Amino acid sequence: MRNTTRRRILQGAAGLAAATALMPSPLIAANNPLQIGIVGKVKIPWFDNVAKGVEKAGTDLGVTASIINPTTDDPAEQVRAIEDLIAKKVDVIGVIPNDAKAVEPVLGRAQAAGIKVVMNESPGQKNADWDVELIQDQAFGEAHLESFAEAIGGEGKYVLYVGGLTVTLHNLWADYAVALQKKKYPKMQQIGDRFGVSNSVEDSYKTAVDQMRAIPDLKGILIFGANGPIGAGQAVADREMIGKVIVVGPFIPSQGAKLMKQGAITRGFLWNPIDAGYAMVQLGKILADGKTPADGMDIPGLGPVKVENDIRTIRANKMLDINPGSIDELAKLI
Repeated sequence: MRNTTRRRILQGAAGLAAATALMPSPLIAANNPLQIGIVGKVKIPWFDNVAKGVEKAGTDLGVTASIINPTTDDPAEQVRAIEDLIAKKVDVIGVIPNDAKAVEPVLGRAQAAGIKVVMNESPGQKNADWDVELIQDQAFGEAHLESFAEAIGGEGKYVLYVGGLTVTLHNLWADYAVALQKKKYPKMQQIGDRFGVSNSVEDSYKTAVDQMRAIPDLKGILIFGANGPIGAGQAVADREMIGKVIVVGPFIPSQGAKLMKQGAITRGFLWNPIDAGYAMVQLGKILADGKTPADGMDIPGLGPVKVENDIRTIRANKMLDINPGSIDELAKLI
């Protein structure tokens, strides 16, 4: 009887130990130093700057932080990169997704493996722990629309670029812009559907040329996606349409300074991608250390942030105004 009881106790203890071993520990990081892997959208200048922030945060915070920037914006490439990071057993994975739904399953597998998941440009992402944003989405979309409307005189035909039809925030910003246009500037007319081209300078250039040919009275191109203004602006310059076709949208100042000084790009707004990379790593470290984001906490480069618990999003307000008066100083920064 005594032996039977002892066997049952040992069997129960062994079973508990096995079950515990299979459960991820949300509070204790597996690696020392902490390992954080970020996956960008595609290898373009914007994400080269995100990489600078990732690397700086790694140095400042004493963690091993790196970034993978896929060669194309095919969501399958991001999925493969995330799978590689899961296999390497990193502590935190951060993603700026091309297609939020496409990465849901693999993010779920990361969480099941005990890996913390942080996002940028994907508030409310399924199978993620938290998202960090450097701007207020509605204000960002509407600021571009107001500047665009002012530049084209509040009326006329325009076309709209986004990075891709599945890029969540590009389309959200466009939604806010179009809603304001319809409400406040009814004489403005969007022609056709959104063009998912602004992740590529070449595609943005070609689409601008095609649209200027197809729409002789085109007044402008409103863009969300940092390569879009570069391609469209160059097309406007090459076609000698500066001042006739207006280009407004976010872009890397050092990449577009010449075009803005020529008048081929009129204005844009953005945040510092270096800060975005830094913020993702810092957020990842906070979570891996078992801490919870708190309203008003300070993130270097961002200052005090607002925490939106319902969509698990940390939000700063760091929108930069790119215009002829600010372009030189901003080009020195990014």
